[in-house]
Amino acid sequence: MFAELLARRLERHGIHYAWIVAALGFLVMLTTAAALGLPGALLVPLSNEHGWNTDRISTVLAIRFALFGLMAPFAAMLIDRYGVRRIVFTALALIAGGMGYGMVASSLWQLFIAWGLMLGAGSGMTALVLGAVIANRWFSQRRGLVIGILTASAATGQLAFLPLAAWLIEHVSWRTAVLPVLLACALLALMVAALMRNRPSDIGLLPFGEDPGTVATAAPAAPMRWYGPFLVLREAIRDRTFWVLAGTFFICGLSTNGLIQTHFIALCGDFGMGPVPAASALAMMGAFDFVGTILSGWLSDRYDNRKLLFWYYALRGLSLFWLPHSTFTLVGLSVFAMFYGLDWIATVPPTVKLAGSAFGKERAAMVFGWVFAAHQVGAAVAAYGAGMTRTLLLTYTPALYAAGAMCLVAAAMAMLARNAREAAVPAAVQA
Repeated sequence: MFAELLARRLERHGIHYAWIVAALGFLVMLTTAAALGLPGALLVPLSNEHGWNTDRISTVLAIRFALFGLMAPFAAMLIDRYGVRRIVFTALALIAGGMGYGMVASSLWQLFIAWGLMLGAGSGMTALVLGAVIANRWFSQRRGLVIGILTASAATGQLAFLPLAAWLIEHVSWRTAVLPVLLACALLALMVAALMRNRPSDIGLLPFGEDPGTVATAAPAAPMRWYGPFLVLREAIRDRTFWVLAGTFFICGLSTNGLIQTHFIALCGDFGMGPVPAASALAMMGAFDFVGTILSGWLSDRYDNRKLLFWYYALRGLSLFWLPHSTFTLVGLSVFAMFYGLDWIATVPPTVKLAGSAFGKERAAMVFGWVFAAHQVGAAVAAYGAGMTRTLLLTYTPALYAAGAMCLVAAAMAMLARNAREAAVPAAVQA
């Protein structure tokens, strides 16, 4: 009832309720992404308090990245079947519960349940698929802008909160650093229950920019069952482009979330930089990523997406080769943060565009869900592998070199995908 009243009042002022839903989605994706990224700042405090090795903690935390990605193909199905409000509320409650349980965990198996299973599954339910659902259901115009902003919020949220978290860890305690994210998830869960609606028709509206002559009707229940994503996957694996996109996105996750996001603060600590300036450099990456991702969306509408991916991965690889030889001062890392941050998740718009041209609009979201799963499996591999490298060799440098080399491989792979013109030929044949 409150949402309907608010929608009517906003309509009298010329504001469509779709922007409230988009703003709520922005906050949800930003906060859940912050929860996903927070454990990367807690490697050292957890090791100091419990005596756990970095590789053991990294193994537990790698699970959250794997689940975050593996939930993506099923998130759209769950949203269609149970509704946006129920799924997002459940996800936020799961994340808040996991963060709280992790604060009192005294053994690795408890940390595995809290920050591996609960955090991974909850954040996976509100990943990039949520942004796509909001943009497609609530907007007929400005859809590209909305999906670009929501995508950028998900990536930026994983980094933007870290300076505050690092300051709280250093001056208060690591448990205090968990509280803001926990409380934000709880507050957003209440806001979602009050304000979120599944579709514009639920409150008698048309999508933003829809022709006024269109009749608003309730959408039928989705017929797709739990095995639907597997049917889509079975068809997609027959196409070369799927393997190209999944392979390059595996390397994307390996060279971003799993490596830099998880281990960057610990890496800087090895070179004498404190956690607060290191986290500030990560936050700077998040700020530049916000700009870079939106700019990448603009570029993907105008240029060959394969060439964009080639340059994104190649430049990222070069930056990772350079990182071990940087000065590891705030100035030196600021340059790296600017260069690397612009490219953090700029790969998403061209990857989505290539998936759409190769598999069509109806299947593109589900196919991208599987491609995104590969991204997070790559992140899990790097989170574990870099931790093992640090434990055995006492340095992260080999992991940085390996990730840089893999980025160059991804740059070459990107050119093997079918472009829009090539994809149109099989589509025409099937029609």
